[in-house]
Amino acid sequence: MRKPQGARVRLSPRALMRPPSPRSTIPGRCLSSLLLVAAVTLPCAVLYRAAAPTSSPSWRPGPAIPDTSPIATQLESEDVRLEKVLEEAAMENKTVILTTLNAAWATPGSIIDLFIESFQIGDGTRKLLDHLVIIALDKQAYMRCLSIHAHCFPLITEGADFSDEKLFMSAGYLSMMWTRIEFLRLVLEKGYNFIFSDVDILWFRNPLPQFYPEVDFQIACDHFMGDAFDLENIPNGGFNYVKSNNRTIEFYKFWHASREKFPGHHDQDVFNFIKHDPYLLEMGIRVRFLSTAYFGGLCEPSRDFSKVCTMHANCCIGLSRKIHDLRVMLDDWRTYMSLPWKVKRSRAFSWRVPQNCSLAPLGS
Repeated sequence: MRKPQGARVRLSPRALMRPPSPRSTIPGRCLSSLLLVAAVTLPCAVLYRAAAPTSSPSWRPGPAIPDTSPIATQLESEDVRLEKVLEEAAMENKTVILTTLNAAWATPGSIIDLFIESFQIGDGTRKLLDHLVIIALDKQAYMRCLSIHAHCFPLITEGADFSDEKLFMSAGYLSMMWTRIEFLRLVLEKGYNFIFSDVDILWFRNPLPQFYPEVDFQIACDHFMGDAFDLENIPNGGFNYVKSNNRTIEFYKFWHASREKFPGHHDQDVFNFIKHDPYLLEMGIRVRFLSTAYFGGLCEPSRDFSKVCTMHANCCIGLSRKIHDLRVMLDDWRTYMSLPWKVKRSRAFSWRVPQNCSLAPLGS
């Protein structure tokens, strides 16, 4: 049996006087040699450590081996790029303005130019361009964005082509809408509030003063019933203001997942279905509907030019028709801004739209 470590072994006088056996002399000699080597090397090691700088250890643990697969590298690169563009564009309270763009709406003279022009001629809206991030859905849209704006992010979906015009309710249109919902959730998860605006919305005033301060999710309407709390308002998903918190993140997950329960419907229709769902009460999300007096469109225009913040080319199908009526809106705004103060105050001025957008929807 082995003696416990540190135990003392007692030997009899005879054992001490007995000459060592031949077997015991070999280990004894090895032990003596080892002790001699230790006696020589230990002082040297001590002197070496004393002379070496303590801040430079003789070894360091190696870094964790990263996942260098192409997919992992691409995802990490895109995530870093998104963080960078959001940080650069954010207001002090971490709010960004977001819009999406594809090649069909990005050509010179198309809707993106009208969208940016509205910020430039609006009442106090030019500075908001510093906080606008354009989400490009294809390479051509991204390259155009880089040539006209400071904050661009490429959201290229592998296996999907969002570059051409997506007719309302087509398969490509639905895919593009649900990709947008998923991306907006990601922005919320990164801790950023956002104002999302379709690119066919013209900005004439800063909308921030018209938002409800203690509300999680606020959405514009095609038709406003007069009460911001009324769930019977007809919402439009093309313009909303969302605060980043656990409630809104969960809501966007629920909204995106609900597309499977209502196949063949776009995000706006699905929101209309789920706005009555008891789960929204359970998650505690606070929802308000924005008045068309401030956030109007072709469905229901803002009547008072002294109040209007945005105008949307909604209730209109067809790119060429949208472009025509958006240009008329810009001209109407320029005319209004040039009027004498007394004429503006009379509120006699009105929009000349819809024009082309009042025609029957395109068949293709």
